[in-house]
Amino acid sequence: MSTPTSTEDVINNSERVQFDTFLDEHRWALNASLEGLTEEQARRRLVPSRTTLLGLVKHATFVEKVWFDEAISGRSRADIGIPASPDESFILDDQDTVASIRAAHVEACEASRRAAAQLSLDDLVLGNRRGPLPLRWVYLHMLRELAQHCGHADILREQITHADA
Repeated sequence: MSTPTSTEDVINNSERVQFDTFLDEHRWALNASLEGLTEEQARRRLVPSRTTLLGLVKHATFVEKVWFDEAISGRSRADIGIPASPDESFILDDQDTVASIRAAHVEACEASRRAAAQLSLDDLVLGNRRGPLPLRWVYLHMLRELAQHCGHADILREQITHADA
């Protein structure tokens, strides 16, 4: 996963580069929320929902595949091998580890970049249940989704690391 570039680089580049840069910054931040945590810490539930730090990154992998595979390619979720609903994407299996989830997330982000590379921000993606949407909408939706989950991750990580200090 590429690391964020400087603010000056973002300002001096095209709108598409700005979208890509901000999206990668949020992808990187969410993935990095698992850095240095034990398996138990990453799985720790601090809220009534299924939300855990490990689950957030697993969910972000699902979201990448929904918006940059399903929406662009038109393949079904079953064909992609992802859950039918967002809620299911938070469920952790015994084989899910910090390393495996981080690697799957990086791989999904790389696949997303490849899938979007051939499109302009005004090109329509046709595989979403909402109907045709411009790629720009997908980017804005992804930024909103990842920003929200980065905030969740910041709070959960702070609670975990403070409790274990």
